[in-house]
Amino acid sequence: MQLTTVILNTNRCADTLACLASLHQSRYPNQHIIVLDNASTDGSVAAIRQQFPDVQVEVLRQNKGYAGNNNVGIQLAMAQGAEWIFVLNEDTIVHPDCLTKMMQVAAQDARIGLVGPMVYHYDEPNIIQSAGGQLDCFWQARHIGENESDEGQFAQPRDVDWLSGCAILVRRQVIEQVGALDERFFYYWEETEWCMRARRAGWRLVHVPQAQLWHKGVQRNYVPSPNVTYYQTRNRLLALQKHHAPWYVWGHAWWQLARTCTSWSLKPRWRHMRAHRDALWQGARDFMARRWGMRPT
Repeated sequence: MQLTTVILNTNRCADTLACLASLHQSRYPNQHIIVLDNASTDGSVAAIRQQFPDVQVEVLRQNKGYAGNNNVGIQLAMAQGAEWIFVLNEDTIVHPDCLTKMMQVAAQDARIGLVGPMVYHYDEPNIIQSAGGQLDCFWQARHIGENESDEGQFAQPRDVDWLSGCAILVRRQVIEQVGALDERFFYYWEETEWCMRARRAGWRLVHVPQAQLWHKGVQRNYVPSPNVTYYQTRNRLLALQKHHAPWYVWGHAWWQLARTCTSWSLKPRWRHMRAHRDALWQGARDFMARRWGMRPT
């Protein structure tokens, strides 16, 4: 089956070249690669074309965020006949057998619509970053196995609620049925909502622990920026609205936001979180005002 990998690059020349080098060691036989360049000024386009002339490089004319930019590549891949599309972060290193292992599992059931690998921390190669994702009873998203040492506790492929956005393999028919990424999210929660949409349409989401990948972007001691707080706040509320969350989920979400905002405002030990408090409040306001896309400055 024809598989197209879509990679978004923004001034990450060295990471993108390393990612492409790992993909070129892939044992999967029928793979095409599209790199989307988001106005890079570090020589990425020239370097990629020189070192990997078989890679299709597309220069984006407009920054539509992670969701909108990747949608450009998704639509290109579909127009070129791709049967599976692998949406991949540029700061990842892919094991040579990763694609083969995922495709072997996908071939077992036509209802499998999205597949994800075992994601490890790049700086701690045996520490799990994500073994798939889970939504709790209040629709809070968490990574399964996060920061655990891989001792074989995830031995078999299994169904999950969502998959890490750094590496998602999607069947063409899923996109034809439920659409691509929702561009209103811009950044964060877009992959979770995409997975929610697919599951509601009856597709299976499967995590394949035998497929391995290492992600540089998040470390065990990762501290998110206020920008992340903004998008996480606004976009989680958007996902709840879009999927008609029950009243108790809404109640918990607003109570949690109010409690966090109060703590970050009044407790001296949280003084350093004032920028996050402002971002959280702005995210909630922008949700209510229906302001989507890039965070206003």
